[in-house]
Amino acid sequence: MSKDCPHQILKIGDFQNFVDARLKSWEEMGFNRRLWEKDPTLWFSGPVLGVADRLGWLALPESMQEQIETIVSFANEVKNEGVQHIVLLGMGGSSLAAGVFQSIFGSGPGYPELIVLDSTHPDAVRAVETKIDLRRSLFIVASKSGTTPEPLAFFKYFWKKMEETVDVPGRHFIAITDPGTSLVQLAEEKGFRQIFLAPPDLGGRYSALTVFGLVPAALIGVDIHRLLGRAHDAAKGGGASEQEVPGLALGAALGELAIRGKNKVTFMAPPSLKRFQEWLEQLIAESTGKDGKGIVPVVNEPLAGPDAYGKDRFFVYFNVADERSEKIKNRVMELEAAGHPVVHINLNDKYDIGFEIFKWEIATASAGSILGIHPFNQPDVESSKELARRAMTGEVRTEITEAVSVKDPDELANALNDWLELAKEGGYIVIQSYLQPTEETTKLLQKIRKELLNRMGLATTVGYGPRFLHSTGQLHKGGPVSGLFLQIIDTPAEDLPVPGADYTFGEIIGAQAIGDYLALKKRGRSVLRVDLKKDVARGLSEASRLLSAKQ
Repeated sequence: MSKDCPHQILKIGDFQNFVDARLKSWEEMGFNRRLWEKDPTLWFSGPVLGVADRLGWLALPESMQEQIETIVSFANEVKNEGVQHIVLLGMGGSSLAAGVFQSIFGSGPGYPELIVLDSTHPDAVRAVETKIDLRRSLFIVASKSGTTPEPLAFFKYFWKKMEETVDVPGRHFIAITDPGTSLVQLAEEKGFRQIFLAPPDLGGRYSALTVFGLVPAALIGVDIHRLLGRAHDAAKGGGASEQEVPGLALGAALGELAIRGKNKVTFMAPPSLKRFQEWLEQLIAESTGKDGKGIVPVVNEPLAGPDAYGKDRFFVYFNVADERSEKIKNRVMELEAAGHPVVHINLNDKYDIGFEIFKWEIATASAGSILGIHPFNQPDVESSKELARRAMTGEVRTEITEAVSVKDPDELANALNDWLELAKEGGYIVIQSYLQPTEETTKLLQKIRKELLNRMGLATTVGYGPRFLHSTGQLHKGGPVSGLFLQIIDTPAEDLPVPGADYTFGEIIGAQAIGDYLALKKRGRSVLRVDLKKDVARGLSEASRLLSAKQ
């Protein structure tokens, strides 16, 4: 980081006193040293299962150096064969980092394009198939546990397609997983071209600098040696005082502001960092959202004036040297003038993302010690999965999740108004979109977000299901009981069967939506379920119109 462009500047007013006091306290207790010693008592008074054995990410900037040559050699081999598309079949922490690197770096000259498939919507699966030439595609089946149902369903679909197209389908597949998983066994039985193994002593949301992130990055031409070098720069603070470690200063700010009511950390960044914000969303939400506590990450929210934001906001402004946005910069200046706390983070070039990844991991883990939570588990993620499994087998009666139809504007208007009346001061609004992720749909969802922000003055978030079930889903069920949830479903244009199974992709995503709805209701959350039927664009436009109408 250049001296004339400070990497991180906290402009948080009087809250700086609390941050300084926390850093001084951490220095007195040797927090930084003990973090690197993997001391679980930083979070709890005694040893707790799943803390010390989930800190392996601290060593990644060093330990992953050993695999660089193998990864780069494989990437060059794939490039030289003329592969056009890399299709990553994953979910949550196994896929988000790959999307970050694709959005920031793009594909280098001669390298294939990366497509991340993390939606079980039939239209999303079909869209990927339509876009690629199977003969010139390489599929990555990514799952830390090796048992994640979504990527395994994707695998079954594309394996059958590949069997029908080429003589040796296994050469078009690689696996990324932990040692000894059932995915390793599957890959060996099917003759996968390559198996990359990740260290087991870390969670999926901390795996960006393992093979889960580095292999896809190398395959599109990212210089992963340089990327890890920037992460190593962030890790150099292992022997420094707490005041000198950017991740600890940021973590102290996140934690101290959160316990004082500013728990909606809102990101403002240029377009290239859109997917990085989504990676941060999982890291923060899944790590801190439990035991009725949590920091709510607000990513890619439409810009608004200072008066639109409540007193629960804490802003993070990313400034990328070659991608300046005067509009965002001016808005940030307005927020500061209005007294909102803001952190400025400067990236001198794209590879500084390696620094940011490691720094934010440090920050999130250390903020967890202030909140008094376990930052490395996800106790509430399983609830939706279990209810989804029960919905698939018919154990759950679907009529108890009957949705309001967009075809009845009066009924929908009344339902929306009744739902919004349940909003709580200092709460937040969540749009859960069980729709095919497309640019058009995202724009319409963003329009709804803006209407909700203007009307309610509450933080808004949006996520595509089932992707968010593996990330913000933990916060939704385990975090503060202040969320207001709008679940949006549709009827796929045409369903797709999962080969070798007695169910379809449409049934999978339908069951996942039902499971999530029931899990939220069991936790006492306020949920409105809206069915757009087959016309998604018209339905979303109608919802936006109703929200903007004078009440």
